[in-house]
Amino acid sequence: MTDDKISSQIQKERSKARKLRQTQWWQRKLNDGVCHYCGGKFERDQLTMDHVLPLSRGGKSTKGNTVVSCKKCNSNKKYFTPAEIVLRDQLNKDVFF
Repeated sequence: MTDDKISSQIQKERSKARKLRQTQWWQRKLNDGVCHYCGGKFERDQLTMDHVLPLSRGGKSTKGNTVVSCKKCNSNKKYFTPAEIVLRDQLNKDVFF
């Protein structure tokens, strides 16, 4: 896939994510206020949408691939998958597949 196609695909998925944020489903998730990763309870303005499989790695903006995350966990996760985060934490260094 060319860089232009990849960029176009990511833009398309970001647009889908903006629409998903407007749904009742997402609003309920925000109202629950629980971070998917750390389990902490937060105010709505402290939460973000995270793609479990990042868009840059081929992830989609679907209910099955988006979770509520606190800003700290989302920043810590970056473009890694949850499995890579576990390995990174165990090995104390970044891992790439």
